[in-house]
Amino acid sequence: MSETPKNTLQYRADGPEDAPVLVLGPSLGTTWHMWDRQVPELSKHWRVFRFDMPGHGGAPAHPVDSVGDLAARLLATLDELGVQRFGYAGCALGGAVGAELALRYPHRVASLALIATSPRFGTADEFRQRGVIVRTNGLDPIARSSPERWFTPGFAAAQPAITDWAVQMVRTTDPGCYIAACEALAGFDIRPELASIGVPTLVLVGSEDQVTGQGEARTLVAGIPDARLAVVPGASHLAPVEQPAAVTDLLVRHFSSAWQAAPDVTATGQHAITAPPVKPVLAPPQQVAPVAEIAGVEQPEATDGRPDAYAAGMKVRREVLGDAHVDRALAAADEFSTDFQELVTRYAWGEVWNRQGLDRRTRSCVTLTALVAGGHLEELAFHTRAALRNGLTPAEIKEVLLQAAVYCGVPAANSAFRVAQRVIREETTPQE
Repeated sequence: MSETPKNTLQYRADGPEDAPVLVLGPSLGTTWHMWDRQVPELSKHWRVFRFDMPGHGGAPAHPVDSVGDLAARLLATLDELGVQRFGYAGCALGGAVGAELALRYPHRVASLALIATSPRFGTADEFRQRGVIVRTNGLDPIARSSPERWFTPGFAAAQPAITDWAVQMVRTTDPGCYIAACEALAGFDIRPELASIGVPTLVLVGSEDQVTGQGEARTLVAGIPDARLAVVPGASHLAPVEQPAAVTDLLVRHFSSAWQAAPDVTATGQHAITAPPVKPVLAPPQQVAPVAEIAGVEQPEATDGRPDAYAAGMKVRREVLGDAHVDRALAAADEFSTDFQELVTRYAWGEVWNRQGLDRRTRSCVTLTALVAGGHLEELAFHTRAALRNGLTPAEIKEVLLQAAVYCGVPAANSAFRVAQRVIREETTPQE
């Protein structure tokens, strides 16, 4: 491979040359090989471009100053290839690049998938301290600890070859470029701008991810107008490596259903985006059961031709409360309480929450107020989570509780504030 100019990135392409373009971005310390298990299926439908971060995977060591600089270099690379509009999936730092592209160059990004991504990765001090470690001791300490950050313990123990690959991948990274990437992440914070991401977005997180976990994922979903959450069971930070089949199926489903049409620009030699002629592929139930509702699957109809209220209610219930909560409630139901669960799903969620008269943000405001008035603190906890999922900010939830204090009483609001404060901290504070 020839020397890559400083303003572009090392890349690899797979798939039909005339297919719509899908770009895959790696995480810090990895190379494009982290996507190896996804490429065979994705390249059946898309022209798949993978790239390496500077100094990673043998790429030239031209450090970056910011995530924005990485995004600009990627666009320069795609410009040289004649790629104008594309879908993008990225993991961690690669996800940050995708979010930056969607914010700064919205006309270029057709659809987005953010994997193990946060609107702000920890604190600036954490990443600068990591730079101090690398400057003092080299990359070996970071490399040796990578498997425990990236994989679940069971996977790391059962897959020693992959574990060794992960360690070597970090060890062979250029230290200066690794430190520069840490500095780029230290300065990355798009929390105030999430509402400006205007493309269909899949937010995907491993159920066991302790680096950028479900709290960060829910912050993204709450802030991005057209975002859906997918939690991959049995996966940690590098979900594409640990659960490749489940992640591949979710990506195919998302990019097949959410791809946006673009004008034909073949006269300029650039790839136009059109919806790929494939049907969404569903992973086996045991792989994606907790995220079965994210792909907009058609609802079963009742015998009179109307959508079945139970199916519609289950869809809304999962979208608002989250799959984990609904799965727990259904699993706990027995012969005595199953009819009640069906009643709640069919009428509360299928009939009322599914009505068109109010949007979900407003329904969350009403629900929070009613729960404060009734003193139902346990339900207030999971409806606070639901409110964040429905797009309310912590500041807006605070205003709802302040208003409730006037009309429902200070003691009731005092208890509600304690519950909501705890939930908001859990859901929006990046994990250490």
